[in-house]
Amino acid sequence: QVQLVESGGGLVQAGGSLRLSCVASGRSFSNDGMGWFRQAPGKEREFVAGISRSGVVTYYADPVKGRFAISRDNAKNTVYLQLNSLKPEDTAVYYCAVSGGSIYRPDLYDHWGQGTQVTVSS
Repeated sequence: QVQLVESGGGLVQAGGSLRLSCVASGRSFSNDGMGWFRQAPGKEREFVAGISRSGVVTYYADPVKGRFAISRDNAKNTVYLQLNSLKPEDTAVYYCAVSGGSIYRPDLYDHWGQGTQVTVSS
């Protein structure tokens, strides 16, 4: 059974940083693209970043480009999301997910975790 567990969220002031982790279990994910999404209160879930199975290729949504960085450690079955220069509008529950195909296709992601809350105060 595939399971994704996110951690690392918290309360941070604007301009601060956080590092999110997502540990995957149930099988190896070294052959899968992975990604991060977020959902703010009252809004739909949106794509944040994706990473290829090797970690060489990454892809970011425009609102986070240049501030966030996705990475992975296949030996640990773990994906990370470094959040820098945080803004109040980054406040959301952040989820990781497994890509069922191209990392550029948000509609192909599956196997969601329970999420981790990120709150950015102004």
